[in-house]
Amino acid sequence: MSRIGKLPISIVDGVEVTIAEGNHVTVKGPKGQLEKQLHPDMILEQENGQVKVICPDESKNALWGLTRTLLNNMVIGVTQGYSKSLELVGVGYRAQMQGKKLVLQVGYSHPVEFEPEDGMEIEVPAPTQIVVKGIDKEKVGSLAANIRAVREPEPYKGKGIRYAGEVVKLKAGKSGGK
Repeated sequence: MSRIGKLPISIVDGVEVTIAEGNHVTVKGPKGQLEKQLHPDMILEQENGQVKVICPDESKNALWGLTRTLLNNMVIGVTQGYSKSLELVGVGYRAQMQGKKLVLQVGYSHPVEFEPEDGMEIEVPAPTQIVVKGIDKEKVGSLAANIRAVREPEPYKGKGIRYAGEVVKLKAGKSGGK
């Protein structure tokens, strides 16, 4: 029995969930629309403003919880949206927006540019802060990870791009010898 999979998903006002043949799910809400093909072995039932995921086979408990979580993330995405915050640490490291493009200057000889996909939004509230927003949790996390991968935090001085609140464990440098 999956503890996550058996929980029902509440559908709030203003959200419309459509379950088509083969578990192709469409979720429409105030922030937009998401579509996803969920695993066909799971049974999705919609009743009384709730969606329940039913597992026909006990050996697929992990798939049961995954299906329920993916569907719940879609509902949360179209109502509240998702965001990831990043911080730039290092002398001269900065970010700025040029139109819709994010331009990073992080110690390379050239600036690094990122263009967000449709439905994604990048904000730069300060030159050392980046906020990635969107309705699809997977795409928000992926774009934030791609931005972080440009200059990951290094372990000696901690310089680089990190998630807000991420703790970088610093190593000791060279010891001064005799």
